[in-house]
Amino acid sequence: MSAFFTQKQGELVPAPHARGPWSSDMLHGRLLGGLAARAIERRYAQPGLHFARLTVDLFRNSPMVPVTVETSLVRSGRRILVADAIIATDQGVIGRASAVLLRQGEQPDGEQTFVTPAWDAPPPDGPPADARAAWTPPFDLWRVTEWGEPGAGRVWLRETYPLVDEEPVTPFVRAALAADFASPLSNAGVEGLRFINADYTLTLARLPAGEVIGVETTGHLSADGVATGQVTMHDRGGPFGFCVVTAVANTMGIGGR
Repeated sequence: MSAFFTQKQGELVPAPHARGPWSSDMLHGRLLGGLAARAIERRYAQPGLHFARLTVDLFRNSPMVPVTVETSLVRSGRRILVADAIIATDQGVIGRASAVLLRQGEQPDGEQTFVTPAWDAPPPDGPPADARAAWTPPFDLWRVTEWGEPGAGRVWLRETYPLVDEEPVTPFVRAALAADFASPLSNAGVEGLRFINADYTLTLARLPAGEVIGVETTGHLSADGVATGQVTMHDRGGPFGFCVVTAVANTMGIGGR
């Protein structure tokens, strides 16, 4: 499988399948979050430091042109490291990201008053169904619930392409890529997706294990064309993190029934 991006002379050149669902000439926002996570991880990962948060701001659509990612250290302390990333093209800055790494240590004694329960959706045991849609995602997608059904949306996801060249997709980058699905899942309506997200914030108690990640809607609120949604993220071992998104109404829309 060819990667979404190829490194050439300091730039990341997108392949045709890096396009998003909104336009055939627009980079998919999920990939920009993945590139930011990759750059921060490659520069600042340290033994004993855990990637606890990643916030990705997607404030400008980008055409299918080469991308650069520059990172900078904000704070390096005994128990915390904060790093930023700027994502740009030759047309200017298209996004930014901020990551928080926390020092791992001994788990406190005692029980929590509440712990997010595991969901009751078994992981997939076969290939995804052949979905007929205007845009076919360049990753494996198993729909536990169908689009437009009332109630919480649920899916399982699995990456099928490398992000950059032949590099393995790390658990942190895998989580960052899957987190972008919080928007279409939590903001979907009966008539299809009518919101496009401006950002997402991924928080992780631990990194996901394995290649398959589950995403489950746990909240949606919207008014006057502005929405906020949240999901719980699962792997085969149970929940491992959350993602919150903000989104704005978009009349183009995707899907529906």
